[in-house]
Amino acid sequence: MNTVVKFHETGAPEVMRFETAEVGDPGPGQVRLRHVAVGLNFADTYFRSGIYPVPLPSGLGNEASGIVQAVGAGVEHIKAGDRVTYTGFTNTLGAYCTERLIDAAPLITLPEAISCEQAAAMTMRGLSAAYLCRKIYPFQRGETILLHAAAGGVGLIVSQWAKLLGLNVIGTVSTEAKAEVARAHGCDHIIYYSRENVAERVREITNGKGVSVVFDSVGKDTFMASLDSLKRRGLLVCVGTASGKIPPFDPAILARKGSAYITRPGLADYIADPVEKQELVDELFGHVAAGRIKIEINQRYALEDAVQAHRDLEGRKTTGSSIFVI
Repeated sequence: MNTVVKFHETGAPEVMRFETAEVGDPGPGQVRLRHVAVGLNFADTYFRSGIYPVPLPSGLGNEASGIVQAVGAGVEHIKAGDRVTYTGFTNTLGAYCTERLIDAAPLITLPEAISCEQAAAMTMRGLSAAYLCRKIYPFQRGETILLHAAAGGVGLIVSQWAKLLGLNVIGTVSTEAKAEVARAHGCDHIIYYSRENVAERVREITNGKGVSVVFDSVGKDTFMASLDSLKRRGLLVCVGTASGKIPPFDPAILARKGSAYITRPGLADYIADPVEKQELVDELFGHVAAGRIKIEINQRYALEDAVQAHRDLEGRKTTGSSIFVI
């Protein structure tokens, strides 16, 4: 019997319920997919808590990998027995389950060199890192970036990719243990955001210049420090709100901060075009298969442990990627 995690009301991790449901035959354009591993992402907590509103009741999770059991009419690029992975947004919501029907369009066939567990740990995080490093800004070798949550799943991939591009990486972390992880994956400098003034330390490290780009997944607590860390005409990339939503602000502040730029990108807009998506997939898989980028799976949970998994994630007790093993 298929196990499904759903929530009927928004709130704390305890609103998640474990239910059983039959999985029927795939309709036109669909496949029936048996999951091997499911990704745990901070975005999952946004859906559960209501930051990202969806009709209720709803499933959770936007990233998983597994083996195709059956295909519906009109599906040509996927066949039964294929190992696949996927990520998306509302069009793939419901990954917290053992088996499901899903549209075939977002599915990505896995090469032999990538395991299902690796895929579940890196499809959303890896493609996010891919567009951040390859599409968001025209990086030049020798430039410096500030990377918040450097020991997180996306952070570890971004820092490794940044080193491949010849960038200098300043990473923020909360503990010595996370600092060790971040350094091992390419961070040149570490700032402990809970006990150091981030902007002041950035200015010290960059000899007063500031950084070209800040990748900020924290939000409310780091927004001003991120702006203050930019060089003239630098770019602040707001990629998450782990500490809460950024409060409203007067755009004139961007002029006062050196004519700064700011963007709030979403992965869905960078993989909407199939050709662009495939380019990012090929580059990501190529780096991982060749060992140039390592995917760290530091937490593995059973699907039945979803409540504890969300507690750990929101309590900043995790490093690298977290997955549910089915």
